[in-house]
Amino acid sequence: MKYGMMTAVAASLTAGLMIAATTTSASAQCGGASWYALNSKTASGERMNPAAMTAAHRSLPFGSKIKVTNKKNGKSVVVRINDRGPFIKGRVLDLSRAAAGQIGFISSGHAPICMERIG
Repeated sequence: MKYGMMTAVAASLTAGLMIAATTTSASAQCGGASWYALNSKTASGERMNPAAMTAAHRSLPFGSKIKVTNKKNGKSVVVRINDRGPFIKGRVLDLSRAAAGQIGFISSGHAPICMERIG
């Protein structure tokens, strides 16, 4: 009886870990980020505002909110996806100038980040 119960507990625990891993990988991503400050229209149709807390991502739906953390200094900012990009290998996100300033990488132009979808 003990063996059967232990097997059931192990199977439940494994299933729970698989669900947690799937959830985390679907909503979190790490890689490089850069910033941009144009005055043209974004892929969503709105005008790019360098002072807004916005970002470009290749596939997240427009309007998604993500928390972006600079891995070098631990600073975070919440941004809204309103554009597509980046189109440079190794980069996963393009931030507005204001958002990049909030997490401290204006001068370097790029930084290692992790992002998590929050809405």
